[in-house]
Amino acid sequence: MTLLAARRGPGTPRPRSEDPLFDPPGPRARRRIRIATAVSLLPLVALVVFVVRQFAAHGQLAAHQWRPYTTWPILHYLLSGAGNTLLVTALAAAVAFPLGGLLALMRSSRPVVPRLVARGYTELLRALPLLVLLYLFLFGLPQLGVDLPPLWQLVIPLVLTHAAVIAELVRAGILALDPGQGEASQSLGLTHWQSMRHVIAPQAIRRLTPALVGQLVRLLKDSTLGYVVSYLELLHRARVLGEYNHTVLSAYLVAAAAFVLVNIALATVADRLERRIR
Repeated sequence: MTLLAARRGPGTPRPRSEDPLFDPPGPRARRRIRIATAVSLLPLVALVVFVVRQFAAHGQLAAHQWRPYTTWPILHYLLSGAGNTLLVTALAAAVAFPLGGLLALMRSSRPVVPRLVARGYTELLRALPLLVLLYLFLFGLPQLGVDLPPLWQLVIPLVLTHAAVIAELVRAGILALDPGQGEASQSLGLTHWQSMRHVIAPQAIRRLTPALVGQLVRLLKDSTLGYVVSYLELLHRARVLGEYNHTVLSAYLVAAAAFVLVNIALATVADRLERRIR
């Protein structure tokens, strides 16, 4: 039970904002939705059939195109790349998520200086393309005498960019809470930072858990820019294998399948967390 609910008492009705916005669809509406979904899927199915037929006509589905990816040396090479991708994602997430939360708290603070610093950081890093940051770390830092390994040339730009996005997500979650939460906690004697730490921020993060998992998926996909700094993550290794074996399409499809499986796993986690929260 939240502090605001405790102050309202058990007999007080819930606010209107928690009521559903729309009535659930009836049988006729559900039937129309199913028909519209089936009709909209027909062009997609036709496109998939056309693409598969074109691949088969040009020999891209021949057995020799896929045979290299059934041997252990090739699989080991790709699995090493997948491990590098997961390593980059884990390192970047371990720093970006706490940093984003800290920036959100600074942006929501009362002192002017931390608020302006956090706002300037988030506005700048959200507007600056990640690819530009990668090139700055690749070509700019060596000019200053700083030579980082490819791993950190990829991880640090990912942290800087995604921390700004996470900060805005957390700040939006804080602003979406009922203002009475802060008022109730301060009426109990908590300071602004104590209220933010023990009452407001935990509720905001709990509600934002699915969105934060989605941001983790975005971080995983952005790790494919490792080719810019010559970091051999999964997609870069698939490209090398495809060019070496003259099986570029099958190599990219194998890498795409691996990313799809990982994203499905993360999406499943997000769905379970959302159901648990509800």
